[in-house]
Amino acid sequence: MTEPSAHPSLPIVRTPAALRAAIAAWQRQGQRVALVPTMGALHAGHLALVTKGLGLADIAVASIFVNPKQFGPGEDLDRYPRDEAGDALKLAGAGCSLLYAPDVATMYPPGFASFVRVSGLPDLLCGRVRPGHFDGVATVVAKLLSAAQADVAVFGEKDWQQLAIIRRMAADLDIGTAIHGCAIVRDEDGLALSSRNAYLSADERARALALPRALLATREAILGGMPVAAALAAGERTIKAAGFVRLDYLELVDGETLHSLGAPAPGARLMGAGVIGTTRLIDNIAL
Repeated sequence: MTEPSAHPSLPIVRTPAALRAAIAAWQRQGQRVALVPTMGALHAGHLALVTKGLGLADIAVASIFVNPKQFGPGEDLDRYPRDEAGDALKLAGAGCSLLYAPDVATMYPPGFASFVRVSGLPDLLCGRVRPGHFDGVATVVAKLLSAAQADVAVFGEKDWQQLAIIRRMAADLDIGTAIHGCAIVRDEDGLALSSRNAYLSADERARALALPRALLATREAILGGMPVAAALAAGERTIKAAGFVRLDYLELVDGETLHSLGAPAPGARLMGAGVIGTTRLIDNIAL
């Protein structure tokens, strides 16, 4: 086993073998382990995943890996915020016991040629404008789950499509790790926390509130009896009027299949995504 590298607050391992050995040692002692996969640039939403994990297990282990396989051409891979030392301090403060922080060569060594694709789900919603993105997500998550062999893994509900895809993959491939979602953490004004919010100017940050507010107004309109198509159209107008340069979608979907719904149904979610300035934001709420 590779020894964890030194950090004042949190042990860090960088290979799958070291991660697996550490988790297996805890499990042999009868402790349940929760894995919290992240791409770093941690905020309160990520730390809520750790808290959720500690509610489901005895030990929380986080991973940080900015996955190049899920960034398309022209996306923000190079400028995506990175702060391993700061993130490690935050994770330690949240009660995390270990950080797994592999590099790209470890995750995708020379000759790497295997990919995971969940049919159907990646082609909807965000997949329409980010082709290949969710294949990269499914592949890296499958590798993380395989390496860790944790009892549970926790993912944020802000990216509901990602969560649905991971749940489907874990079920289809008989992955023994139980997949749990964690509720969206929002700023006081309602904007969903995101590492990409750091890209927003003060003006863009203010106008970005149109997205969560439109979701809430659309939900109230639908529950009040307005036809779904009319409520969605009104929500789209609100978002565009706020200065979003692109609205990728505003849809009512089945929470599991992600198929569009024309009427309210159990498990339905309102999903929205758009670009303000140069920053793409996503959000969703339960109907």
